[in-house]
This record gives sequence, C-alpha cells and structure tokens, in this order.
Amino acid sequence: MRLSVAQTRQITHTVRQLAGGTAEVYLFGSRLDDNARGGDVDLLIESAAPLGLLQRARIKMELEAALSLPVDIVEHVRDTPVTPFQTLARARAIRLDEAS
Repeated sequence: MRLSVAQTRQITHTVRQLAGGTAEVYLFGSRLDDNARGGDVDLLIESAAPLGLLQRARIKMELEAALSLPVDIVEHVRDTPVTPFQTLARARAIRLDEAS
C-alpha cells in the first residue's frame, strides 16, 4: 500500500469526523499496488446515512489538502442495494483501520 500509517489515520479520522463515527473507510485502486506510481486515492465510504453534497465535498477537500493528493470518493449507505461498481471496489479494497 502506498500510503503511510499517518496518512491512513488522517483519512479515517477526517471521514469519521465528517461522515459519522461509525463510517467505514476502504481504500481501493492504484494506491494498493506497491509497484505503481502516482495515482489518486480511491476511497469507498460506507455510512449509516447518505452523505450530503456539501458533506462529501468537504471530506474530499479536507483530504486533498491534508494528503496533497487527489481523492475520489465512492459512497455506499449500509442496508441499501450495492451497485456492481461498489461490489468491485469492495472486493479489491482494504479497510483502512485494519491497515493502520
């Protein structure tokens, strides 16, 4: 994984602060590949309630400022149907608090 422990802690802290303390954060995409270079930070955020547009924008902006990296967010609300893309992202993801 091409994020430091400090970066993963920053991500989980920011998401839980802004999306709720029970939000789960998963990292997927190129940042999981130690041999890749560059790339953005792809996050799947699973929360109890939908994120509002401003809430989602604030999470993205705060993380991009803290990490100095572009951040993409995919959202899933617990107990709702999962899209094929969410299924694919989750299958290839690691939960960040488990990775730190």
